[in-house]
Amino acid sequence: MGVTLHTFTALLFSVALLLLANGLFGSLLSVRMNQEGFSTGLAGLVGAAYFAGLVLGSIAAHKLVERVGHIRTFAALASLISAFAVMHAIIVEPVFWAGLRFLSGMCMAGVFVVTESWLNGAATNQNRGQVLSAYLITTYTALGLGQLLLNVYDPASFVLFSLTSILFSLSLLPLLLDRNATPAPVQPTRFSFKALYRISPLGMIGCFASGVLTGAFYGLGPIFGAGMGMSVAAISAFMSATILGGLVLQWPIGRLSDRYDRRTVLVAVLFVTALASLGVVLAVDLPWEAFLLLAAIQGGASFVIYPLSVAHTNDHIDSADLVQASAGLLIAYGVGASFGPLWSAQVMERVGPAGLYYTATVTALLVAAFGLYRMGKRQGPTAEEQGPFVPLTRMTPIAAELDPRGEAGES
Repeated sequence: MGVTLHTFTALLFSVALLLLANGLFGSLLSVRMNQEGFSTGLAGLVGAAYFAGLVLGSIAAHKLVERVGHIRTFAALASLISAFAVMHAIIVEPVFWAGLRFLSGMCMAGVFVVTESWLNGAATNQNRGQVLSAYLITTYTALGLGQLLLNVYDPASFVLFSLTSILFSLSLLPLLLDRNATPAPVQPTRFSFKALYRISPLGMIGCFASGVLTGAFYGLGPIFGAGMGMSVAAISAFMSATILGGLVLQWPIGRLSDRYDRRTVLVAVLFVTALASLGVVLAVDLPWEAFLLLAAIQGGASFVIYPLSVAHTNDHIDSADLVQASAGLLIAYGVGASFGPLWSAQVMERVGPAGLYYTATVTALLVAAFGLYRMGKRQGPTAEEQGPFVPLTRMTPIAAELDPRGEAGES
């Protein structure tokens, strides 16, 4: 147990440094694109390229791991990400940046595949839930705190790009120096999208919509802030509040969904997301604390749509199929995350920065309406028949293997 705890701690420290850098870098690029005068459409393209690379990389990374092993894969890909970060500052050109972000997304997915397979190796049936919770907390906290690093130096300079590169490089150390970690297999099978939709239309559409919402937020949130007249410090606080709100509200909303019809809770969360999205736009002129509170509520509601959708799908499948289904749902999320920045950017170019949250409102309302339609088409399981809600990360399909709800299906 002592060896497992040591491995687990080292892995989380490596993840924390990686996501601290990634959280900073995503917002840094958006702020810098606004300063350079990139159109919102081009900024959306750059944001979408990253998520497209993330989806493709999460599917293909196992081939590289099989060829050269976990440690070499992690070291090579993290080194490339570090180099790509600096290259953004050398050549400031939107199409070049989109290409770099696509490659960065592919490499980041590979790094996550290695990291999450290592976490699977450290986890047992007895501690899998705790490992997943710790991974979730580490993920959201590091991404949230990474936003605050925007205040360290002027985004127009080379310094923050260098800091990002340094953090990406340092993230290698805890994992590479840990001799006790035992990686698990990295190629889960997946349900087809057609089979997933047949099992749970609302679950699959909910995961796709979650990707649309969060992909647009990560890619264009800082541009919304800049368009609303926020300073860099204010943008970092706004981004951080939204992300950390997504962490805080997962457990209370999840417990609520265990007590009532999960679809009712999901539809209610979608309506809250729509209302809070409009509230964020209207609250820009309110006291700063009120604006941050609304941003946190909007983030808390929109970020919990994904695990609620996964939990709803899992209520209709055998526990033995949970890992495969969850991995497929994560791909649906990634496709949505690639689409979200493109769509939101087009709306923002027509109606202004508030278009980011107008598209969030429309997305949430459309899925809520679909949820009400599905509730009239099929009787849902009772609260006793539902499986437990589990907060989830949205990195790669490998993370689905940490879900403790799949234990019943193991031999």
